[in-house]
Amino acid sequence: MREHQDSATLASSFDQYRDQLQRLVAFHMDRRLTRRVDASDVVQQSFIEARSRLPHFLEQSSMPFSLWIRQITMQTLIDIHRRHFGVQKRDIRQEVSLQQADSSYAILADKLVSNIASPSSMADRREKLARVRDAIDGMDEIDREILVLRHFEEMSNKDIADLLGIGQPAASNRYLRALNRLRTILVDESGTI
Repeated sequence: MREHQDSATLASSFDQYRDQLQRLVAFHMDRRLTRRVDASDVVQQSFIEARSRLPHFLEQSSMPFSLWIRQITMQTLIDIHRRHFGVQKRDIRQEVSLQQADSSYAILADKLVSNIASPSSMADRREKLARVRDAIDGMDEIDREILVLRHFEEMSNKDIADLLGIGQPAASNRYLRALNRLRTILVDESGTI
């Protein structure tokens, strides 16, 4: 009976994070893999893995549930990458995409530009996108990761701090510093982004 209750609680709790986990998978999944594997399938596989690990989590973990399920989802995605990129027969690395694969940070740049660029000017948008990509590429790895966690995965400062093993004030400061660096790089002579 207890196992059934734990399973029902897991399902309910997992559903609260489903959208966030799908964004996580979509962001980190190699673009060549998206033709074979759907983000929702990875999330579902993560749920199955979480259900098998639930007793251990309940007994021994002090980690917040949201970070635990994120960790399982990332491990599941890594396993799927290994399975698809390590297979010799019909190796996915041999497949050629019609579109150039974007890096995860290029996707973040596109998301940030879509919020600041005027839809009336595609040339202006392309220029801003290139500037944002260059700015993000020039940032420290942890600053980029914090921007991804806040803007793409929509995590709180507390969860980011727990995930990165730093204090919450440090996570907040790193986030603000990363935003200020990005803003400084992007502000042109006229004072506009």
